[in-house]
Amino acid sequence: MPSPAPLPCSPRFLATTTFPAAAALVSQHQQLHHPALARGNTNSRRRDRREWRVPAAPARQGRRGPPPKRGGSGRWRGCPRAPTPCARTDSPARTASMSWRRSSCPRRSPPLYPSSGPPMRSRRRTRASPTYAHIMDPNSSGRGVRQFKTYLLHRLEKDEQETKRRLATTDAREIQKFYEQYCREYLEEDHGKRKPEEMARHYQIASVLYDVLKTVTPGKHEYDKYAKGVEKEKASFSQYNILPLNISVPRQQIMEIPEIKAAVALLRQMGDLPMPRIELTQSFDGKTVPDEMDRPVVQDLLDWLWQTFGFQKGNVENQKEHLILLLANIDMRQQGTSHHSERHVHMIHSSTVIYLMDKIFHNYNSWCRYLHLESNIRIASDASTQQPELLYIGLYLLIWGEASNVRFMPECLCYIFHHMARDLHDIISDRREGPFEPPFQREGSDDAFLQLVIEPIYSVMQQEAARSKHGTVSHSMWRNYDDLNEYFWSKKCFKKLGWPMDPTADFFAETRAKNETEQHGHVISRRRASKTNFVEVRTFLHLFRSFDRMWAFFILAFQAMVIIAWSPSGLLSSIFEPEVFKNVLTIFITAAFLNFLQATLEIILNWKAWKSLECSQRIRYILKFAVAVAWLIILPTTYSSSIQNPTGLVKFVSNWINLQNETIYNYAVALYMLPNIFSALFFMFLPIRRALERSNARIIRFLLWWTQPKLYVARGMYEDTCSLLKYTTFWILLLICKLAFSYYVEIAPLVEPTRIIMSLERPPYEWHEFFPNLRHNLGVVVTVWAPIVMVYFMDTQIWYAIFSTIYGGVHGAFSRLGEIRTLGMLRSRFEAIPRAFGKKLVPNHGSHLKQDEEDKNPPFDKFADIWNAFINSLREEDLLSNREKDLLVVPSSGSETSVFQWPPFLLASKIPIALDMAKSVKKKDEELMKRIKQDPYTEYAVIECYETLLDILFSIIVEQSDKKVVDRICDSIQDSIRRKSLVKEFRLDELPQLSAKFDKLLNLLKEYEENDPVKKDTQIANLLQDIMEIITQDIMKNGQGVLKDEGPKQLFANLNLGSLKHVAWREKCIRLQLLLTTKESAIYVPTNLEARRRITFFANSLFMKMPRAPPVRSMMSFSVLTPYFKEEVLFSPDDLHKKNEDGISILFYLRKIYPDEFRNFLERIEFKPKDEEELKDRMNEICPWASYRGQTLTRTVRGMMYYRKALEIQCLQDTKDLAKFDRDRSVESYQELQSGIEMAQAIADIKFTYVVSCQVYGMQKTSKDGKDKSRYLNILDLMIINPSLRVAFIDEVEAPTGNGATEKTYYSVLVKGGEKYDEEIYRIKLPGKPTDIGEGKPENQNHAIIFTRGEALQAIDMNQDNYIEEAFKMRNVLEEFDESKKYGKSKPTILGLREHIFTGSVSSLAWFMSNQETSFVTIGQRVLANPLKVRFHYGHPDIFDRLFHITRGGISKASKTINLSEDIFSGFNSTMRGGNVTHHEYMQVGKGRDVGMNQISSFEAKVANGNGEQTLSRDIYRLGRRFDFYRMLSFYFTTVGFYFSSMVTVLTVYVFLYGRLYLVMSGLERSIMLDPRNQQNVKALENALASQSIFQLGLLLVLPMVMEVGLEKGFRTALGEFVIMQLQLASVFFTFQLGTKTHYYGRTILHGGAKYRPTGRGFVVYHAKFAENYRMYSRSHFVKGLELLILLVVYLVYGRSYRSSSLYLFVTCSIWILVASWLFAPFIFNPSCFEWQKTVDDWTDWRKWMGNRGGIGMSVEQSWEAWWVGEQEHLRKTSIRALLLEIILSLRFLIYQYGIVYHLNIADHHKSIMVYAVSWVVMLLVLVVLKMVSIGRQKFGTDLQLMFRILKGLLFLGFVSVMAVLFVVLHLTISDVFASILGYLPTGWCLLLIGQACSPLIKRTMLWDSIMELGRSYENIMGLILFLPIGFLSWFPFVSEFQTRLLFNQAFSRGLQISRILAGQKGIGEFE
Repeated sequence: MPSPAPLPCSPRFLATTTFPAAAALVSQHQQLHHPALARGNTNSRRRDRREWRVPAAPARQGRRGPPPKRGGSGRWRGCPRAPTPCARTDSPARTASMSWRRSSCPRRSPPLYPSSGPPMRSRRRTRASPTYAHIMDPNSSGRGVRQFKTYLLHRLEKDEQETKRRLATTDAREIQKFYEQYCREYLEEDHGKRKPEEMARHYQIASVLYDVLKTVTPGKHEYDKYAKGVEKEKASFSQYNILPLNISVPRQQIMEIPEIKAAVALLRQMGDLPMPRIELTQSFDGKTVPDEMDRPVVQDLLDWLWQTFGFQKGNVENQKEHLILLLANIDMRQQGTSHHSERHVHMIHSSTVIYLMDKIFHNYNSWCRYLHLESNIRIASDASTQQPELLYIGLYLLIWGEASNVRFMPECLCYIFHHMARDLHDIISDRREGPFEPPFQREGSDDAFLQLVIEPIYSVMQQEAARSKHGTVSHSMWRNYDDLNEYFWSKKCFKKLGWPMDPTADFFAETRAKNETEQHGHVISRRRASKTNFVEVRTFLHLFRSFDRMWAFFILAFQAMVIIAWSPSGLLSSIFEPEVFKNVLTIFITAAFLNFLQATLEIILNWKAWKSLECSQRIRYILKFAVAVAWLIILPTTYSSSIQNPTGLVKFVSNWINLQNETIYNYAVALYMLPNIFSALFFMFLPIRRALERSNARIIRFLLWWTQPKLYVARGMYEDTCSLLKYTTFWILLLICKLAFSYYVEIAPLVEPTRIIMSLERPPYEWHEFFPNLRHNLGVVVTVWAPIVMVYFMDTQIWYAIFSTIYGGVHGAFSRLGEIRTLGMLRSRFEAIPRAFGKKLVPNHGSHLKQDEEDKNPPFDKFADIWNAFINSLREEDLLSNREKDLLVVPSSGSETSVFQWPPFLLASKIPIALDMAKSVKKKDEELMKRIKQDPYTEYAVIECYETLLDILFSIIVEQSDKKVVDRICDSIQDSIRRKSLVKEFRLDELPQLSAKFDKLLNLLKEYEENDPVKKDTQIANLLQDIMEIITQDIMKNGQGVLKDEGPKQLFANLNLGSLKHVAWREKCIRLQLLLTTKESAIYVPTNLEARRRITFFANSLFMKMPRAPPVRSMMSFSVLTPYFKEEVLFSPDDLHKKNEDGISILFYLRKIYPDEFRNFLERIEFKPKDEEELKDRMNEICPWASYRGQTLTRTVRGMMYYRKALEIQCLQDTKDLAKFDRDRSVESYQELQSGIEMAQAIADIKFTYVVSCQVYGMQKTSKDGKDKSRYLNILDLMIINPSLRVAFIDEVEAPTGNGATEKTYYSVLVKGGEKYDEEIYRIKLPGKPTDIGEGKPENQNHAIIFTRGEALQAIDMNQDNYIEEAFKMRNVLEEFDESKKYGKSKPTILGLREHIFTGSVSSLAWFMSNQETSFVTIGQRVLANPLKVRFHYGHPDIFDRLFHITRGGISKASKTINLSEDIFSGFNSTMRGGNVTHHEYMQVGKGRDVGMNQISSFEAKVANGNGEQTLSRDIYRLGRRFDFYRMLSFYFTTVGFYFSSMVTVLTVYVFLYGRLYLVMSGLERSIMLDPRNQQNVKALENALASQSIFQLGLLLVLPMVMEVGLEKGFRTALGEFVIMQLQLASVFFTFQLGTKTHYYGRTILHGGAKYRPTGRGFVVYHAKFAENYRMYSRSHFVKGLELLILLVVYLVYGRSYRSSSLYLFVTCSIWILVASWLFAPFIFNPSCFEWQKTVDDWTDWRKWMGNRGGIGMSVEQSWEAWWVGEQEHLRKTSIRALLLEIILSLRFLIYQYGIVYHLNIADHHKSIMVYAVSWVVMLLVLVVLKMVSIGRQKFGTDLQLMFRILKGLLFLGFVSVMAVLFVVLHLTISDVFASILGYLPTGWCLLLIGQACSPLIKRTMLWDSIMELGRSYENIMGLILFLPIGFLSWFPFVSEFQTRLLFNQAFSRGLQISRILAGQKGIGEFE
């Protein structure tokens, strides 16, 4: 619903008429519906709304209201313009029945009421709701007015009480008179004097009164024509966004900008355009009323397009402003800084329109060329105006603005535009006289385009989204956005879909099948359209398919290295030996096999898209497969035939000279390599290859048919030669290091042990061996080599981390990062900062000053303005105290001194030092001058003090005689300095006495008040006399003559103290006093760490390389877009005071975390609280302070609005000399300044727009929930406080349809803040609910992107912040888009910015996360952008080339599930479509991150899920295939490769340990280790076994953090931080997160289940319960950790007899660390986990949770059973293939039982298979007994308790008997019992996993309850194992203290008392 506007119809004027009922009515309405009074009885309000229902008003051609729903029925009684009720049909089937030229609907409907007579009472009238009234009556503004209208009509009809009339004798005449009187008084008189907002309210009231009049007196009367005029005028006063286009008086400043005026004039040049035929409304007698008032006004080209193509009015108004601003801004930029005051009329240049055409239609023109179509943008070469270009641009923007979800399909938009542009050309080229028939027409509605074009396509999306079941169904079963869009990449879409679109086309297959099913009433088989070009199948084989070249390279290199290492010498030079080289040539056979695998995968994985492929593509796939099969046969065959003809490398080369002597295998290899040789040659000539791949010529496409599939995107993606050389060199060096390491460390040392193992005789097995005759001990060889092979494929990621760290550090140093990182460095470089500021942030305004001239004349005044704005902002944010602010600011008043007035913190203590120098110097002036000039700031301070003192004295002295005295003293000083006799003629040791007097004088001047002037004047005069006396008598040796001419007259009797009233004058006094009295050094100012960081970064960034800022007029315009859902907006007092379980409130927490900022805040608001209660009185100020320290929308909005503030300041600087205004304080200068400020605000309006997409704002407005209502009110407050803030939301409206049912209609709505409430600006109807189709966040962005403006768009998240000093650099950043010299042809399309993580100082976890994130957004992305050229969009705050992206699918992708990480896909899309993504570090934006363990894990899980889905995506496939080899390597290892390598790291541990388990249980390890022939190689084997353990620690991944901290804080600091991080168990944290990445990445690829995981953005210092941690980490960490623990224990127990403990630790040390991390990290990093009381509470809660049964309504937090069922959700939605793999993997648990039973004493060394069979009999017996107990409990547990006890007793006796027999007869031992438990537990877990995987089958039997109980038992055991160490450690109080120190060390180092926070104790004496 739109927002309730302030009700204009107050009871005052209605009460004065004969309309008292209406007066009472308005008053009652305000009480019921006014938002401020909304806390009343909600039940009564709901009841009243249900009763107030009347037929709705007609849809007028107003600006704001929504159109009726599909020409809906119902109208206001007596209104002659009732809309036509049209029968509703479902889209797109109804499309077929609609005419694209003329609607077949009836043109009018019969009146609902008689044409005369009293109104009839009817129940039917009450069915239309006030909401529907709003839809049908768009001209009423605000919900309040609409409901007032409805309620008024209702009361007029029901109220039978007689009222006293004042104007007439009848009710009807009374209303007529009142309407006439109101219009005359408020609409005609003093029209031009009222504000637009006031006039808008009066027009709204007049419109409501006319509706009432028409209802009471139906039929025609004399007011109709006048009322229509009122309606027309009302549109002129409707709410506007930025440009008040319809408001003529008073003229707004923004409309006086020449470019805006020119753009408006250009759009209004209609020329001789033919006009569309517009159907006029009809009267009741069926005759058309020939009234021109009814005809819609066509003022400009977009209005013409509106009437021609049936767009919505709201869309037209929105895009009209959009186009005007684009034209004006581009024209400003292209014409530079030229001023237009000399010209009378400014014209938009043709180059501006051409530039805009190129930007908007670049993708369309490329699409036409790709499909070999002729563009339908046809502009005559002799066109005299720019009208055709503007029509085409306007048409595209209107299509885009109304396309809703179709905006994600750019080529679909091209298809629509292509046909509509043809219609447009036909219309404007047809010069026949008279109106033409519009191509789109739907009578009774203004959304014909939406219904006829967009809704059918949306219906297809909706059906596909429904089929996907929220993304849980396999991707191959439904079409996503990419599939639907790629349908338009083929020319066959023109044949099949046609225009108008054919609803029977295969594009609509799903929808059509559904409609046929409904129509015939029986189920028919659905014909589902196939996927397009690509199928996302859940398999890890995608990694090979997408990156086959990389895998082939590593596999072939590994094969070659093994062959060489296996040679007798083992040296690399052995490749020249004939036998070795012959064996190396076998790599080509391997390559042929890999090529065959790739060709097979291409067919199998793409099978479900086979129908959509063109015939040539199918042939290509089949031929590639056939060729791969052929080579797979040819190469092995020819190789085997050439074995008899050995060759060496030398012979191989020489034989090629004489081809007859060469073997056929060599010919085959040469032929096989020929395509690769050609590819390598093309690689050397990049421009040629790029041109060929991007060519659309058919002959070239035919030639490239074999190598490159025909696709619209990802063609010719090759960088320039310089970039290519950089990243190629990077990877060649890396691969050399990696392969050398692999050869010498991993492969070569294993060769000799392997030889010996293979030569050993078959060792005796200790179990039943199924393959006893396996030769060469291949099982042992595979076991030894498998981990090494996995490490070989994984360790490239480690090498990448090392190389990227080194390169990133060097690159950062050359970029001058970290040159100013401390306050000391800042002070030493501050003198150069104004100079750097002038070169970077001050535009040159067309003047080209030489370098030395700029250095000599830095813009000190402009620097002072910007610097002071920065410092004032720090003060407003409470990062500085008042004193610190005074020490940091530069004087704002015009400087009268000869030196620049540096900030006092630079000059602090310089005057006292200078005085000490003066005292110590006794002989020569030169010595004194030398000492003072040694420090330039001392010299500046001395000169400034001297000149400022004189300035103050002369400004307060009136008498000329007094001035002469001062002049004489000055002359004497100057003369002595000139003669170098200052030391001789003045007693300088008396200067401190003079300084003290001046200090007293300045105190008096500062505190001067007018209420007691006489006393102050006397004191000041006395002080001045004392000062003169000290100077002339004590300091000057010859000072007696200074006062000789003054006689007896008293000095300074008459003073001028009027200037003391001025703020600038007082600032001067404060500054001078600071200089004179500050004795301590200000090197620690500011004390706040955040303030220091921001000041040093801003200063440092001025020395970095950045484009020079243009004038604000010439800068690129931009928008900021923030998606918002239901996050916190502003902390309420209740939020701040609400205590958690530890008694901690957010406010108390914040005061402890930010104590200095809270003190500064209290100082700023001048409040000194004595206790907590007094704080509550100032909560309206405390709430924002607290919110600015959380991750709230309020913080984000404040930060982004700094852009506007910065632009206003910079625009004012560009146009006005602010220093001159400070000096000249005349009325004229003030007026000129005021005019400049207004113009600066206007320029800022057109350059910057901020839109927050509050998706559910409309629902929050009407919600009954207090939290939602509070959020709505807080967002409203933000709009009112920030007038330029806009909020877009999706409004959901229920309206009746033609058949009496209700239907939901959705709108995109834009609102702004009014005086008290929000005001609706635009309302655009949507085809359906947009968030039902794709992912929530990108859909939220997409619906609001139409309301953004400008050429650039910054995407900002809800957890981000901005700083004013960074906002000043926005002009510079935007210039990067036009840096043609820097980037060449590939101009940037996304500008990446660095982020500062502001949540890193809370705890050690937050610090770890902050460092990890910081290293990624700085050094990580620095290397990705340069040299690797694979940076993408990783989330906000990147800046997009807006016009590039809105014509290519938007700033994110939104397909359900597959685009879970929506941000990075926009980077993929941009790169594939020819974009360039860069990274810039001279500007930063703040960002919050998760700070609690569970929050961080949720975030990591979300990212891992996203990467799993990326692995399956077509974007990864296309980039992996189309990048050149080295760029492909960069792409792989920086995206999905990182997660796959993490998973391989963990799998290596499993493979290693299961290999050890096999060796130790089979007895093979004992045989090998004890074999005397192998003793000399045991050491090499041990090293090989342990080599992979180094990589499991993951410490090398911390290298980028250390490098970046070293760059920006110094390497000593970096080393210290690294050591502290390790002491705080950072390795444990990162190892734990490795498990999170692995689990969720692997599960997503196998089973799906990826989803958005809200992490929460609150303050997390709370204790998570044990059950909560168990639920979160059970499957991802605890189960895996316990499995590894059992493996380690078994390996330890059964191998200790022959193995040293040192070897065991050496091999398994890192694995023990991994196990400990996975099992206990959540508890180590859980605050208060080891407090005894918390432990007891956790145990109680855990037992309660485990015991609760599931059922309907039981959440996972309440019941283990509900959670357990939910944990198997992914298995119920996965594929059969994944289930089989899950079952196969589960079988690994059987190896424990198999191995252990043969080692039991009871087995007596028998190796028969019957031993294993007997163990299964025992296992089954145990399960049967447990089942019997379970059945007994169910059958006898309640009624036959005795029977149940007897059953249990018998079972117990049986168990004791059996165990006794086993111990006595079969020699069972205690160790056997424990070993059996160790063997049987994994077997039971295996059965449980298989049961879960086969749950649909199991549930049909009686076993499901048993499976569930078995699961409960295992969960109990695991929970107990985890809980025992926690309970034990909780006995010792010091453990809890140690943990607190560990978690909050950062806080302790800053003097925080976290222990008190956790204990919930309030500080005593805090406010003292």
